Amino acid sequence: MTSAPGRRSSIFTRLLRHGFTDPSAAERLLDSPGLATVRNDPVLLDALGGTADPDLALHGLVRLLEAQDGATDRQELLDTVIAAKPLRDRLLGVLGASEALAEHLARHPRDWQALVTYEPRDLHPGVEEFERGLADAADPVALRVSYRRCLLSIAARDVCGTVEVSQTAAELADLATATLRAALALAEADAPEDAAMCRLAVIAMGKCGGHELNYVSDVDVIFVGEAAGDADEDKALRAATRLASHMMRICSETTVEGSIWPVDANLRPEGRNGPLVRTLASHLAYYQRWAKTWEFQALLKARPVAGDLALGEEYTAALRPLVWQAAERENFVADVQEMRRRVVANIPAAEVDRQLKLGPGGLRDVEFAVQLLQLVHGRADASLRSGTTLDALKALAAGGYVGRADTAQLDEAYRFLRSLEHRIQLHRLRRTHLVPEDEADLRRLGRSLGLRTDPVAELTREWRRHATVVRRLHEKLFYRPLLDAVAALAPGEARLSAEAARERMVALGYADPAAALRHLEALASGVTRKAAIQRTLLPVLLGWFADSADPDAGLLNFRKVSDALGKTPWYLRLLRDEGAAAENLARVLSAGRLAPDLLMRAPEAVALLGDGDGGGLTPRSRASLEQEVLAAVRRADNAVQGVTAARGVRRRELFRTAAADIVGSYGTESQPAEADQGALVDLVGGAVSDLTAATLAGTLRAVVREGWGDTLPTRFTVIGMGRFGGHELGYGSDADVLFVHEPREGVSEREASDAANKVVAEMRRLLQAPSADPPLLIDADLRPEGKSGPLVRTLGSYEAYYRRWALVWERHALLRAEPVAGDEELGRGFMELIDPLRYPPGGLAEDAVREIRRLKARMESERLPRGADPKLHAKLGPGGLSDVEWTVQLLQLRHAAHVPGLRTTRTREALAAAREAGLVSEEDAEILDEAWVLATRVRNAVMLVRGRAGDTFPTVPRELAAVGRYLGYGPGHAGDMLDAYRRTARRARGVVEELFYGGL
Repeated sequence: MTSAPGRRSSIFTRLLRHGFTDPSAAERLLDSPGLATVRNDPVLLDALGGTADPDLALHGLVRLLEAQDGATDRQELLDTVIAAKPLRDRLLGVLGASEALAEHLARHPRDWQALVTYEPRDLHPGVEEFERGLADAADPVALRVSYRRCLLSIAARDVCGTVEVSQTAAELADLATATLRAALALAEADAPEDAAMCRLAVIAMGKCGGHELNYVSDVDVIFVGEAAGDADEDKALRAATRLASHMMRICSETTVEGSIWPVDANLRPEGRNGPLVRTLASHLAYYQRWAKTWEFQALLKARPVAGDLALGEEYTAALRPLVWQAAERENFVADVQEMRRRVVANIPAAEVDRQLKLGPGGLRDVEFAVQLLQLVHGRADASLRSGTTLDALKALAAGGYVGRADTAQLDEAYRFLRSLEHRIQLHRLRRTHLVPEDEADLRRLGRSLGLRTDPVAELTREWRRHATVVRRLHEKLFYRPLLDAVAALAPGEARLSAEAARERMVALGYADPAAALRHLEALASGVTRKAAIQRTLLPVLLGWFADSADPDAGLLNFRKVSDALGKTPWYLRLLRDEGAAAENLARVLSAGRLAPDLLMRAPEAVALLGDGDGGGLTPRSRASLEQEVLAAVRRADNAVQGVTAARGVRRRELFRTAAADIVGSYGTESQPAEADQGALVDLVGGAVSDLTAATLAGTLRAVVREGWGDTLPTRFTVIGMGRFGGHELGYGSDADVLFVHEPREGVSEREASDAANKVVAEMRRLLQAPSADPPLLIDADLRPEGKSGPLVRTLGSYEAYYRRWALVWERHALLRAEPVAGDEELGRGFMELIDPLRYPPGGLAEDAVREIRRLKARMESERLPRGADPKLHAKLGPGGLSDVEWTVQLLQLRHAAHVPGLRTTRTREALAAAREAGLVSEEDAEILDEAWVLATRVRNAVMLVRGRAGDTFPTVPRELAAVGRYLGYGPGHAGDMLDAYRRTARRARGVVEELFYGGL
């Protein structure tokens, strides 16, 4: 049908809006004769748009209509689709999610009517309902058709959200049970003599036994046979073996209707090398003498499903006690761990990152962790003996064996991963556990899970998030050292062997397992309350330490803190009762040197890490800090004591800020890492700058009070410069300042000047004096005449100098000037003096612009340290801090007189104002901001990790990894971090070349 251009464009747009990826093909299909009467029906388009893949759903619907026997059948289907919403949602939902079921419907065009019925009993069918659905199958081909018809109804309920994933898995297991029974009945009908000679029980194992089957999965079974009546046992077992083999072939062989699924009996004793069918006595003898640990683990899910159910119940009753004795076996936990490691090691390298089932953070991690805990604790607690993973996890939580938060996260992650696995398999009904790479497949999967805004990105993000949760929680549970102690309850066997413990620590990432074990022994030995609480905490802490780049340092630092505070009741109570405290402490202690060093000097600061009265990790305001510091100075007997108190406050608050930064960068189990890197930069810069200002205010008060009492002979103020004035100080930054004074009435200029200089000298001495607290270095080199000029000047002196001699670089430096301590009125007077200099009414003359560019170029060539890689130098390298700041400051010098938003000392605020004023494009501003934030984060990371300031990435691998961890890069991704930095800096340098050296 030919459409007018306008109409075609309108339909094309509607199809796009409804989620079609090939609107042109969809138009052709809608124009087909079968859909002629409803091609513009909004109900149909809306329903198609609600499916996982509207294109696939429409294609399947057209094929189904074409497959109908005649016009009457086609019209009946079409009328029902349009009029009956339940059928419409079910049918189109299946067609949009499963190419294989669409193919089945095309081959069996009347099977769509299986979706019409919508009775309550259809919502939760069980084995009985499925047996009725398979009852008419008289041969293997008919059984396949009936099986697919039943599968169609399960898939319809699944994709429509009528049931949740665990119910879908249970229905699939029930359908498998009914199918095994039907297949066995067919086998028995073909060989009635064999059937009469033996009793044969089919025991479901694996996911079928656990009542949590996939759409396409091997159905694991074990066969148990006995002679019937007086029959010869050997002949009966041969007959049972023939029946079992025939039953397996009925399900597994490919016919014109395909296959159902493979039946796998390899979990039987001796695996493929053992007889297919054994007597109960033979099974029991094997498990009592020869079975390995993993075989008992597999028996957790054993469930009689077909054949002689009484014999099946005898089998499970006989073997069940052996399952719960498995945890007493030597090296039980190590065996289970080794089994899991072998599974992961056998995954092809190219598939590891896409393996939904077996890969790290996959379904098997959850299942192994749950099964391990079941086997350890299920001996004494029968409530844990469920074969269904989610039911067992719920029981573990109810019994207190797994924390509620861990349970909730594992449950959510497992449900998501199973849902994703179901949708992947449903598409073509193929046995796979690999997440596809094709974008169309990912889009269909994302939409099928309700992710509609950006299906591919949202799906990938959710999958990775859940996999990360599973990986972390699995390791925390799986490597929990206490499990060995719980499992080995024989007398005198309450501890891991030395070798097993060493291997456990190596697995957790400890470079020096012997030292780590010594620390553990010191922390956990004894019968004191302290030791008991630490034994409870250590398994969790070890997992958090292992999540860092330096687990050894984390454990050593924890021991030091514990030695210092272990006898303090509040410390143990804090770690035990306040959810965030223990994890925050673990993050802080293993993230580098700075925060632990600050903490060790006053371990009581650990209270800040909790949720209680310590103030938490939110940095305090300048006003509250100044109030505390000044109060401490008033209480001090002399200036030394006063400044010592001020430096103590500074140390504590530096720790608070560093801890907040680390926790925000790493994230916690309850709070993901801060996504806004700029927010973390602003937090650190603002907090450290406020803290420095409060420290200077307290020091000034202490010095004046000791030397002159309440009143200094001259009014005195401190002007912050550089990063200090810009509220952008880092952990290792000096305090750049100018000192201004103004003699009081009746005081000579000489006396006032002497007093002011004495104040400055004493402040610098006291703030840099050797102490347990970090020094605060005061740098006044930005003053007029630099190091050659006087340290302190009067307001008039500054005015005279700037009027006659001010150089371009000095005007440039004044852009960051802001009063930080001392006489507020004098500070305001200084600001009034310098504003015309830094915000010149006529902007900058061209010769001044050239001078600034010349100074910048000279700095780049002369100040970069010899041997440093310029591309990785966060301060002076291309695209680094200097590039961005000089570009922004040149904008301020030229335009701040008529753009009020540019009159700020803060780089990011000025850049935002320039963007709003149209001086910088949105894209360029974003590039510069990203580069500045990243470079600042790198400098903060280096200080946190190494304990000393640095402007480039460390060369020591473990330190580099720690910087990467702080910046959000996992183990083994340091190279990606460096590449990302170079890429970000390179883009920023391109903008700087254009704005700073080119236009503006």
